[in-house]
Amino acid sequence: MTTFIELLLGGLAIGSVYALIALGFVVIFKATEVVNFAHASLLLAGGYVTAVLHDDIGFWPALGVGVAGAAVVGAAVEFLVMRRYRGSDHSVLAIVTIGVDILITTELTRRMGTEVLSLGDPWGDGVVTVGGITLAQTRIAAFVVAGLLITLFLLAFRYTSWGVSMRAAAENPQTAALMGIRLGRVSLSAWAVAGALAAVAALFLTVFPTPGLERATSFAALKAFPAAILGGLDSTTGALVGGLVVGVTESLATGYQGDLSFLGRGIGDLAPYLVMLVVLLVRPAGLFGTKELARV
Repeated sequence: MTTFIELLLGGLAIGSVYALIALGFVVIFKATEVVNFAHASLLLAGGYVTAVLHDDIGFWPALGVGVAGAAVVGAAVEFLVMRRYRGSDHSVLAIVTIGVDILITTELTRRMGTEVLSLGDPWGDGVVTVGGITLAQTRIAAFVVAGLLITLFLLAFRYTSWGVSMRAAAENPQTAALMGIRLGRVSLSAWAVAGALAAVAALFLTVFPTPGLERATSFAALKAFPAAILGGLDSTTGALVGGLVVGVTESLATGYQGDLSFLGRGIGDLAPYLVMLVVLLVRPAGLFGTKELARV
């Protein structure tokens, strides 16, 4: 029972980080109706800036610069690349984001080489033990920080003028433009917010018990993609629920991998995608996604 609780709590913690990444997918999709496959490179960029600067200026300032840097990279991608293809088919725009991801990731990988970079976090390998249940301090910090950021985002999305503009653009961009909402600014801010969230997620994906920032870190964004899909790609609430579902599923499947050996090795990495497929078979729009109605 203790093992199950530890795996469950660990899964909720890493799931909250996946929710941050999934939220980035959702924000961009709601603002532009584009599936952003360059999200992994934004995550890697934010982590890289933090890792490079923390020895010189300290962890917290470096993290702030990393978050701001990832936001700037996201905004630059929208302004310099995506805006040039405005009006193109959404499938074309998705392919463009794949090209952007390859370019940014290749450059960052060239700079990192084979080195594993530390982000200099203050928690180290400390653990907390309560009632025989042990949990890394980094997991607790991840859950708390992700919870705060997601709450702040949802409040801003619901009650601020930026959130109203975002929701209006997502609901009907043509009408929103006629009402004076600048769709370019909405799209730019969406990419910037997604980059900032990805940079925070990069921190908690590279701290203990993982070794640090490396090329494979960007693959975590691919684990968050099923979270966004199964929750509903146009639902902010779905991103949160989907992230937690994926995190818990991955944690339990990895923890009990020995008992699931009949399913083959690496079931922990595959489990989130299996859950996504099962959910989509039942609800093609995701758990909280908007169903499209067609009149015939």
